[in-house]
Amino acid sequence: MIWYPYEQMKTMKQPYKIVDADGVYLYTEDQKLIDSVSSWWSVIHGYKHPELNEAIETQLKKFAHVMLGGLTHEPVQKLSDKLQSWLPGDLDYCFFSDSGSVAVEVALKIALQYYMNREETQRSMVLALEHAYHGDTFKTMEIGDDEDYHFVLNAYGKSKHVVHIPTEIPALEQAFAEYHDRLNCFIVEPLLQGAGGMRMYDISFLKRARKLCDQYGVLLIFDEVATGFGRTGNRFVADLVLPDILVLGKALTGGYIGHAVTVANRKVYEGFYDDNPAHALMHGPTFMGNALACSVALKGIELFEKQDYMSKIHRIEEITRREMAGFSDPRIKEIRIMGACVCMEVYDSNTIQGYQQYAYERGVFSRPFLNYLYAMVPYVIEEDELVKVLTTMKEWFSTKG
Repeated sequence: MIWYPYEQMKTMKQPYKIVDADGVYLYTEDQKLIDSVSSWWSVIHGYKHPELNEAIETQLKKFAHVMLGGLTHEPVQKLSDKLQSWLPGDLDYCFFSDSGSVAVEVALKIALQYYMNREETQRSMVLALEHAYHGDTFKTMEIGDDEDYHFVLNAYGKSKHVVHIPTEIPALEQAFAEYHDRLNCFIVEPLLQGAGGMRMYDISFLKRARKLCDQYGVLLIFDEVATGFGRTGNRFVADLVLPDILVLGKALTGGYIGHAVTVANRKVYEGFYDDNPAHALMHGPTFMGNALACSVALKGIELFEKQDYMSKIHRIEEITRREMAGFSDPRIKEIRIMGACVCMEVYDSNTIQGYQQYAYERGVFSRPFLNYLYAMVPYVIEEDELVKVLTTMKEWFSTKG
């Protein structure tokens, strides 16, 4: 049987069975649903996109996958070259993996080994954010800060290798003053913290972080698995503040295949480039650089550029702000909007219990969690479809009033 994610299997309700998908729509046997969460924020081009399908089909006729150990191939070379030219600054060195969590693990491993290679063995600590979520593998759970996801780590007690701070500049400065000589990196979900509650913060925090990292010789890591490819209203937050290591996933392949990349700058890469074999990065996911994933990622980036997706994202934000203007309810703590993300945070999680079925019956797929009712729609959504998603969210509160 299937063991489903984030569910108590004994009490979970039956999941909706999808029989087809096209554009922004998911189809069950009896309902047509706008996917308001883009399959965990990844399906930015919509489902069954003809050009993405064709990219995979063309590569499949050659081969689906070969290992990168001792081998290489054109799709991975082209994607690496494209990312090198497309990403800001000297973020030029691409290490591919098969999921966002693994790509973050790679980033953390790189940051630690970078200093071990320099014999700065005291730099074993990571600075991270409160309410952070970077994945469900063990090191990503350790740097995370969400009891709802990572409570299993209570078995080990509080980590002596991680410090968590709020997104406040005084706390940031205090952490660097106290720990700077022991830190190897500061890792953030820039501007938008996703699974931690769609929390949003100001760019000034990241600008200050960049200066402090430079001052104290600490690597800055941006986990843009969720925020990259326009979700915050910026192409990448790395376009505004340049990290030393950038992690991408989710929308990288348009939600077609699990794939991710950890991209390092020249300084970091040269920390491993050595005659000493012990200075090599000893990591190698089986499916890194998968040819199908690289092919669809290349086509997705082409669509993003050719069809001016940033204009689509800005339009989504404009419509969302228009539709939410003046809306309030005493049960709602805050409505937050950034780029192609909108979140209603309620005071009591019971307020949104039952919303998923309510939305289903009205032709919208939603997956609220904890106190958060949110939407992260595909970028190809039409205005009337987006308005339907937002109207459904608002009408829930009048229905339950």
